[in-house]
Amino acid sequence: MSVDNEHQPELPAAERLRHRVVATFSSLRIRNYRLFFIGQSISLPGTAMQTIALSWLVLELTHSGTVIGLVLAAQFVPVLLFAAYGGLVADRVSKRPLIIVTQCIYGLLALTLGLLVVTQVVETWMVFVLAACLGLVASIDNPTRQSFMMEMVGSEHVQNAVSLNSVLVNGARSVGPAIAGALIATVGVGVCFLVNAGSFIAVIIALSLIRSRELTRSEPIEREPGQLREGLRYVRSRSELAMPLVMMALVGTLAYEFPVLLPLIAHDTLHGGAETFGFLTTAMGVGAVSGGLLIAGLGWSGVHRLTMSAFAFGVAILLTAIAPGFAVMVVTLFFVGAASIAFMSTGNTTLQLASTPRFRGRVMALWAITFVGTTPIGGPIIGAISEVLNPRYGLAIGGLACLAAAIVGAIAVRRDSGPAPPRALGSDSDAAPMIPTSDLSETI
Repeated sequence: MSVDNEHQPELPAAERLRHRVVATFSSLRIRNYRLFFIGQSISLPGTAMQTIALSWLVLELTHSGTVIGLVLAAQFVPVLLFAAYGGLVADRVSKRPLIIVTQCIYGLLALTLGLLVVTQVVETWMVFVLAACLGLVASIDNPTRQSFMMEMVGSEHVQNAVSLNSVLVNGARSVGPAIAGALIATVGVGVCFLVNAGSFIAVIIALSLIRSRELTRSEPIEREPGQLREGLRYVRSRSELAMPLVMMALVGTLAYEFPVLLPLIAHDTLHGGAETFGFLTTAMGVGAVSGGLLIAGLGWSGVHRLTMSAFAFGVAILLTAIAPGFAVMVVTLFFVGAASIAFMSTGNTTLQLASTPRFRGRVMALWAITFVGTTPIGGPIIGAISEVLNPRYGLAIGGLACLAAAIVGAIAVRRDSGPAPPRALGSDSDAAPMIPTSDLSETI
């Protein structure tokens, strides 16, 4: 006998709120991830400090905005060139010890740069070398840390963990620059690098305290020739992996160029100064944190959800491009920040769930390439268009790229929603089951 839902008692508002909060922070109940989160919460503001300090240092040394852009590109180009190999390394070795090594190298590079600055022997070529070294380490560290997330929390909580990590990153981007500004003004730019070097101690301690027996560890693969091509074939043959990467390649190249666009919008479009730029950045950061917390509680994944996020991202950017003034733009940038995190978190989670442990490092390396590695390609394009025409056109191109990605995703969802073709028994036995993209969100 069916029960009429209208007569079922509703939970009190306070109880519903408690359930929502528990769902939003569910992955923090896992000890290993909680340790990782604490370590990152100390280190990530230091990394954001270093980014600001690096740009300021180059400005002091060269008085050139072009050189600042080249130094930043020096950190991203190695990811574009070598992250695929970094992902293969992540699949071949145990991930936690490898992350400890990369964090130690990060700390040593920051310490070196800090000592060079405070002893007043730093030169521009040294900054380029150290920036390139940071990029090389990132090409290994990024895919390894991304794939390690699944080992810490498992498939049930990976979406929540990825979303909370995105919240942490965006919160650090708000706190870190403020601390960097205060340190630069009082004790000098070199101290920012030294403080960042010290912050990696927290990450290393946290990783050392993680209990290996509580990890869902993936067995390292044996070294064999052709494994990089094998990973590419694996991704290409699976729509639930290939489509998020294609979508992120479009969005990452042309839409995630806000470090280039926001200063130009503040100065050229709104005719404001540093305060205007600060408000725009803050609005987007608050939106990103809010969106990350919302997505953490919803448990989104799958190409269908990713398509929805791409569409919302594109609409929010286009609304910002046509916003008539400062006040409206602050509001639209809030939604840009929220949609950007929804897209990034959903795509990351989709790849984590759809890939098998054997290939997860290589899959997440391709994610790093399409997200981080495309920055040196899209940045100059969007910057040139914004300077020649108007920053609004740069925004509009990014918004249209998001809508194009949404169209690609919608086609994939429609194509894959039909019955799967028969597969030979015993074939591809180590691969993840083919999950229809429209139903992937049900796996959480």
